[in-house]
Amino acid sequence: MEKKPADQDQSFNREQDLTALAALSPFELKDQLIALASSDTERLMLNAGRGNPNFLATLPRRAFLALGDFAVSESERSYSYLDSGFGGLPEQQGMLGRFNAFVVNDPQRVGLPFLRSAVSYVHDRLGLNREVFLEEMVSAFLGCIYPTPPRVLPQTQEVLRAYLEQELLGGSAPAGTFDVFPTEGGTAAMSYVFSSLAVNGLLVPGDRIALATPIFSPYLEIPRLPDYGLEVVQLAMDESQDWQLPESELEKLLDPAVKVFCLVNPSNPPSSKQPQAVLDRLSRLVEKERPDLIIITDDVYATFADDFVSVFAACPRNTLCVYSFSKYFGATGWRLGTIALQQENVIDELLQSLPRSDKERLKARYSSLTTDVPGLKFIDRLVADSRSVALNHTAGLSGPQQLQMALFALNGLMDRLDRYQDAAKALVRGRYATLYRSMGVTPDPNPDDVGYYSLIDLQKVGGLLYGSAFRDWLTARPDLGLRFLLRLATETGVVLLPGEGFDVVAPSARVSLANLTDFEYRAIGAATRHILEDYHRTFLAGS
Repeated sequence: MEKKPADQDQSFNREQDLTALAALSPFELKDQLIALASSDTERLMLNAGRGNPNFLATLPRRAFLALGDFAVSESERSYSYLDSGFGGLPEQQGMLGRFNAFVVNDPQRVGLPFLRSAVSYVHDRLGLNREVFLEEMVSAFLGCIYPTPPRVLPQTQEVLRAYLEQELLGGSAPAGTFDVFPTEGGTAAMSYVFSSLAVNGLLVPGDRIALATPIFSPYLEIPRLPDYGLEVVQLAMDESQDWQLPESELEKLLDPAVKVFCLVNPSNPPSSKQPQAVLDRLSRLVEKERPDLIIITDDVYATFADDFVSVFAACPRNTLCVYSFSKYFGATGWRLGTIALQQENVIDELLQSLPRSDKERLKARYSSLTTDVPGLKFIDRLVADSRSVALNHTAGLSGPQQLQMALFALNGLMDRLDRYQDAAKALVRGRYATLYRSMGVTPDPNPDDVGYYSLIDLQKVGGLLYGSAFRDWLTARPDLGLRFLLRLATETGVVLLPGEGFDVVAPSARVSLANLTDFEYRAIGAATRHILEDYHRTFLAGS
């Protein structure tokens, strides 16, 4: 790695350039950094900015392909007298017997034992009819009919409920039953939720929305869009307490002007889960003081945590839960997410208490769907709004996507030894240790840390390496984080994202521990150490 002089920063000293770059979303700044990092064609560019994992679950994908062969053969039965390549809708009657024969005739086919186990599992553990379940999966693979009902396929919803109960609710559902709406990834879920809350008059311009920060940057950006015009109230997690939400910050939720509270748990980018004590405090606050509060919890990294319990379990009546299969199963390209909402929930209650003018407006909006608009549940309004209401009948995630989602969920449900989960956890946590050792810092993870991302706190790392005086010197340079990222990209080809873009106060960089090799994380750690050494020389020179 070529050594550069400390005055390398001078190429970024034009304040207008720094100001313009600092105003960008971290994911837009990433593109600028990639351009700098790619400027040297002789050097490998390492992009640890975006969290797209470089690992994925193969068994449920094998099962998808194996089921596909059976599904196509079922389709071809309908018109077997016609030319090759012509099929019809599968016939449920006798399908289970034909499937069992299909499995027996190809015992070595990877994925078929998984499918046979899945058919057995859903009958024994979820009480589903084997043949009805199998027919839904076959039709879903073929994509030959509109998803019906539009919100979610019935058998698929039961599988998703069981999976979310296991992974997010500590293995047991809260009182009541929750509905599930599969979406085109967690980002679509976010978009749909904000849009429907606004359309239904539950969020209006000038309302306050509380955000547990640091947080995934779109949660900071969406409320400020002209479409919403919301006032953001930040609940700052305490870095010194492993990014827990202090009680003093939770008390900001007592303000009745705060209509919605959003958090990502485990957090992004600190990658720490909220412990049970915080969940208990939030539960008491909501129950006693703010029964009208709407909570949105984004639990996409939950499956990388140990013994995770969601806010959805602690405050079931008030919480709308977003989960994505993208990170854990390596399925960002599949676009698979879910929205879960208790059937008895505060949002539906708030709809009933809207002013008469709003109710009349909403009656006009949804009257093509039902004669009982006041009784239309919020989760069904989400589905309709996602297709501009008029196209509600063609809403819903595609059949093949719902099938792959169900197979991912079944993989989690049937992996009794947690082999995939343990491997995924060990992979990202091992990379965390490698990164920090390469900086010359002893890794010191907290039990609540997840490790999918890490925030490289430049002040903290600099202080550990060179002492408190150097740490204070770094602290006195407010644009240090951005300058560090620019140097890192230009000199070494390494791309990270700014912590500031996620509302991290200290100069820091977010590094994804999911998308590079162990060797490459050693290179990132060494590059970080190299630049800090350079800054330290400047500090010693009195500059």
